[in-house]
Amino acid sequence: MNHVIGVDLGTSAVKLLLVDRTGGIAAEVSKPYPLIQEKSGYSEQDPDVWVEQTLAGLEELVQQAPCPPEEIEGISFSGQMHGLVLLDDERNPLRNAILWNDTRTTKQCHDINRLVGEEQLLAITKNPALEGFTLPKILWVKENEPELYEKAATFVLPKDYLRYRLTGELAMDYSDAAGTLLLDLVSNQWSEEICETVGVDPALCPPLVGSHEQTGHLDSVSAGRTGLTMNTKVFAGGADNACGAIGSGILTDGKTLCSIGTSGVILSYESSRDKDFAGKVHYFNHGAPGAYYTMGVTLAAGDSLSWYKNVHAPEVPFEQFVQGVEEIPVGSNGLLFTPYISGERTPHADANIRGSFIGMNHSHTRNDFTHAVMEGITFSLKESLEIFRAHGKKIDTIVSTGGGTKNDYWLQMQADIFNAEVVKLSSEQGPGMGAAMLAAYGCGWFQSLESCADEFLTVDKTYVPGQERVEKYEVLFGIYQDVYEQTKDLNERLVAYR
Repeated sequence: MNHVIGVDLGTSAVKLLLVDRTGGIAAEVSKPYPLIQEKSGYSEQDPDVWVEQTLAGLEELVQQAPCPPEEIEGISFSGQMHGLVLLDDERNPLRNAILWNDTRTTKQCHDINRLVGEEQLLAITKNPALEGFTLPKILWVKENEPELYEKAATFVLPKDYLRYRLTGELAMDYSDAAGTLLLDLVSNQWSEEICETVGVDPALCPPLVGSHEQTGHLDSVSAGRTGLTMNTKVFAGGADNACGAIGSGILTDGKTLCSIGTSGVILSYESSRDKDFAGKVHYFNHGAPGAYYTMGVTLAAGDSLSWYKNVHAPEVPFEQFVQGVEEIPVGSNGLLFTPYISGERTPHADANIRGSFIGMNHSHTRNDFTHAVMEGITFSLKESLEIFRAHGKKIDTIVSTGGGTKNDYWLQMQADIFNAEVVKLSSEQGPGMGAAMLAAYGCGWFQSLESCADEFLTVDKTYVPGQERVEKYEVLFGIYQDVYEQTKDLNERLVAYR
């Protein structure tokens, strides 16, 4: 058998990769699905739509495959983090999934801090209570939909529900469990202390497994629908950021990732769970066995650029929209943007902050604004980098993935703002490739994920920072950092008008 499948269950689409033993992509399929946003701050999806689109995508992938279905040995998953899929005793969804970018749970975060205590919460989970995490969503349902909550038998995260529907076996891997605010990172078990303190039955928590562990085979229904065989091995998979790290080779100390998708991530490998970042960045289990990663998040990274483009040029292709930005000087001719259009996560855990353009005048062109948005997104990610550096981490090389790699000029901008070499990989598939690598490792093709990465991943291009631009960006970064504090009160006063 010489192929595996990586399934990346994202926020806007499910992406499927058929990968051979050298890491070559033999076929790929993407199937979109909508967000459900009934109120401001709400973000939901129908879990059964994920299943339907994935099955349709797998069927199409098998039809495109250059090999018979019997030659596809395994399948694994990457999934959007934190989303709550609440199941009844027959394992059917009780409601739409509440997603990672849903911000309705501010009260529940305050309740968790009051009941557990902020210091104790950090001691157990290594993370603060934030709206995006899963536990606040569980408490929101318990408080606002009590009759529905009474019917709940268990909960899972998005890719775990999808995997259950393909196999009939229910579990959650450690990398996704670490994003629930219910995992004790020291013992790697569900925290009975947190469950009991906030009033959640520990029995609600599903069984835990490693990302590379096998969790069954495709069932007869899934095999019949997709054309795959029931011998296809299914592996647990991991959180999208953990899989993105695997698919980018972030598998040893000193390796750092910049991923710009809907949200943006700065992620750094950690060989232990012993460092103390005081909750300023996330601290999660890696998808690699026995490893961890620290991570800072910009909630609206690529989403900020998509928003700006959709407002001003919805019909223009992205490549055409950014034409000419390379002619704009450092600092966008005195224009500065903060990408807080969905609130912010790192370093400001603030659901009420909103974005700003500062310094506008009548001479600014659309290219100035586009350039400023790109700079602002990159400044926001630099804030996470600087937290790592302040805690003694040496960061001089960064692998960049996601939408930020679609433009050479933006990659050079990242190198200049980050003051580090930025590496672009030949195969820029991130989480989907990471899921495929977990399947390849689980199937026994390689002795380790590191040896899999050596075979699967190659560098396409390296971008080196320019000293003059670095110095200019350091000054502008200081101005950028001042904007949050000077607009925080204004945004809080504007909340009533949203």
